[in-house]
Amino acid sequence: MVSTGLRTAKLGQTGMEITRVGFGAWAIGGGEWEFGWGPQQDDESIAAIDRALELGVNWIDTAAAYGFGHSERVVARALAGRAERPYVFTKASLLDDGTGRVVHSLKRDSILAEAEASLERLGVDAIDLYQIHWPDPDQDIEEGWSALAELKEQGLVRHIGVSNFDVAQLRRISSIAPVETLQPPFSLVDRSVEGEILPYAERAGIGVIVYSPMGSGLLTGAMTAERVAAMPANDWRASDPDFTEPQLSRHLATADRLAAVGKRYGVSAGAVAVAWTLRNPAVDGAITGFRRPDQVDPIVAAAGLDLTDDDVAEIEAAG
Repeated sequence: MVSTGLRTAKLGQTGMEITRVGFGAWAIGGGEWEFGWGPQQDDESIAAIDRALELGVNWIDTAAAYGFGHSERVVARALAGRAERPYVFTKASLLDDGTGRVVHSLKRDSILAEAEASLERLGVDAIDLYQIHWPDPDQDIEEGWSALAELKEQGLVRHIGVSNFDVAQLRRISSIAPVETLQPPFSLVDRSVEGEILPYAERAGIGVIVYSPMGSGLLTGAMTAERVAAMPANDWRASDPDFTEPQLSRHLATADRLAAVGKRYGVSAGAVAVAWTLRNPAVDGAITGFRRPDQVDPIVAAAGLDLTDDDVAEIEAAG
């Protein structure tokens, strides 16, 4: 069944009540960096944010690395002048090496400088959720996490979390300060966190927001082999193994099964893909990326979609 109204969930123990789908601002960072999605139209990106907020989405997840500040600036433009703004989540630890490629740093001074720059770009007094983007270098995760705890103490960030950490790393840093949230990749394309990471987060009371629930576009129902072949060179997906054979055909077959289930509910394949991730009891919310306003409505429907066991069996069936 599909329920009306945008459902919410408590994000771990943060006290924040978030809509089950949030606005992911990776793609709107543009193509001028190592993991860009090709050229984007900022006015279209802002219109997409406007539409998501109009439908009730109450959080945006971005990062300093997305276009090396560009995504945060676009988010700030979209939120300027609003009487009420959504929660704004961002991340640190990925820096520009000067050529558009990423270098990692979890050094205290670097994290503190990144936070200051993000606050300025976003135009906010405090960041609602500040996250370590990647646990790299591994030997510095304690230093990086201590810096986030320091920022929270200072009131510059309200809550702190991590992205892409494994269970051993979560345990290592939890003695410094409680890990409030985790952001892992999770989709029918990448289910690697199901076995250990999500159950651990649920037991530990860590809030979970998953990224790439539609497999970076593979499971939207709009992806085709022809569209992949035509991707611009500065779209990171063009050289990703999941977007090349033999994986591509397997993922597109999964998208076909999602579309068949979606047809019964009157929703898109992408909405079914997102709803599949939200069935996991550890998952509080899913980050859904939009670049144009027309992409928003078909996916936000996932927040109210309840899949049956039979639906899931059909979706997960071998192609």
